[in-house]
Formats: sequence, structure tokens, C-alpha cells
Amino acid sequence: MAGMPGRGEDVAVSRFVEFSRAEWARLRAATPLPLTEPQLRGLVSLNERISLDEVADIYLPLSRLLNLYVGATQNLRNATTTFLGGERSHVPFVIGVAGSVAVGKSTASRLLQALLSRWPSHPKVDLITTDGFLMPLATLEARGLIHRKGFPESYDVRRLVHFMAELKSGVPEVQAPVYSHLRYDIAPGEVQYVRNPDIVIVEGLNVLQTGSGRAGKPLPLFVSDFFDFSIYVDAGENDIEQWYVERFQKLRETVFQNTSSYFHRYARLTPAESIETARRLWTSINLVNLRENIVPTRERAHLILEKGRDHAVRRVRLRKL
Repeated sequence: MAGMPGRGEDVAVSRFVEFSRAEWARLRAATPLPLTEPQLRGLVSLNERISLDEVADIYLPLSRLLNLYVGATQNLRNATTTFLGGERSHVPFVIGVAGSVAVGKSTASRLLQALLSRWPSHPKVDLITTDGFLMPLATLEARGLIHRKGFPESYDVRRLVHFMAELKSGVPEVQAPVYSHLRYDIAPGEVQYVRNPDIVIVEGLNVLQTGSGRAGKPLPLFVSDFFDFSIYVDAGENDIEQWYVERFQKLRETVFQNTSSYFHRYARLTPAESIETARRLWTSINLVNLRENIVPTRERAHLILEKGRDHAVRRVRLRKL
């Protein structure tokens, strides 16, 4: 047929529907804004700028969409249970949030937790970060991985997948290890209890990571296999680098001053030395991880939030299928 591409020709087909900020904001419909300015400030990470307008324009429509997804998923599970003639079990809806260091994953995750917990059909929303599943510092040092921390090989993947499997199997109480950013290590003896949640948000650098199996062997399970919905927080490399440097400066003035901080040695840096150190760490570690492991997973997300230089979301991409 005329105008139809022939076999072997490239066809530019996008799996995503794209929305400007204004277009996405209209999808909020009548969803009320349940947060006040002081409540918002308590959810925003160090050195990140976000307003109630941003919450209303971006995160309220997203919470409405997720509420619809949760309801549809619950109905589907109920239909399957009815078909099988079994008893209904409480299985949480799991949301994955991925993206670079310093891009705003933690703030986005906390905002979603706060907003989703306001919906009456799923009031119990837990937030888990995959930092707790990093290998202990001593193990990373012994394996020569200390400068690969945050890369896929630095995680206890087996433990993380086991945690996700228990969660999605409806186990009433599941435990997750806790990470100390002050110590830059797993907090010994500390655990986070997850008890019968309606929704669980799993936030981490590489949560959308997959891989290939060995010939003749079953494909291994990945964290993303357990997600019902996934979000990727995106921004330009130069913008993320600048945010990383600014955050490092703030940490030098605050957390790094604590003598118990793993990075206390950076507290003595001058502002110029601090900027130079931050850029070196970004270029040699975080940028490499971003390019090699994080960005390649972006298109696997159900939804992509694209941020501008001022940290505000400028465009939203929603996967069609």
C-alpha cells in the first residue's frame, strides 16, 4: 500500500504518550491537594527546590493515575482468586522509582508516599530504599568494590530479590535492612518492618536493571519483575552534575561536620576544593554508573518525569502499554 513502510524499513514508533506540564496538570481533575507548605518542606531533600504548585501540577495527577492502577490491579487479583476458588490474600501494589544520584528520587518517593496514603482505599504506604541492600562496607572493601558502590555488583541482589518475593507473596511481616548515610554503611542490628502494606514504594538507582541469563539456564529474577508500576526521574547530565555539586557543598557545611560522618575528612575542604572534589567524584563514579547502568533502563519505566535545570518537571512521558 502507498505510504506504508516496506519490510526491513525503520519505523519510528514511540511506546510513550508525551505531556507538557500544563497538559499533565489538567489530568489532576478534582483531586484535592492534601499537603501544606510546612508538610512539603519536611518531604523535600537537601538542596532541592519544589513548590506546592509542582505537587499540584505533577504529583497529584500521578497519584490519581496510580490510585486507578491500584484499584484495577486489586480487581484483577480478586477475579483470579474467585476463578481459583481460593481465599483472598493481602498482596501490596509495588511501585519502583529509579534515576540518578541527586536527581530527586527520594523527594519524589516521599511525595508519592504522602499523597497515596491520603486515598481511602490504600492508606498504608511503605517506602523502602535499596541502599539497605548494599553490601556492607567491609565486604565492598575486601572485594575491591568501594569505588563501585551504587553499581549493580555492589548490592546483595539475592537478599533484595528474596525480600521482594516475600512481599509479593503476601507474607504478613517482611524485614528490610537499614542504611546509615552518616556511617556510609549498613546499620548493624537495625531493620525496617513492613507489615501488610497496601502499597510499597521501592526507590533506588538500579531498580529497573535486568540482565541476560546463561544458555540453557532459566533467566534470573530481578527486582523489577515484582513491580506493578515503575517511574524514572530524568534530567540532563549537566544539570544532575550541578545538583550533585551543590548538594556536596551543603553536606560539607552540615552532615560532614559531624565527627561520626564517614566523610568528615571533607569538612576541612575550602569551597573551591569542595567543588573540585565533588566534580571528580561525579565524573569518576556517578556519571559512569549513570551512563552504563541507569540511563539504559529508562525506557523500561511505565512513566518518565523529565526535569529542567530548576528541578521542576517540564514533561511527562507515559508508556502506552
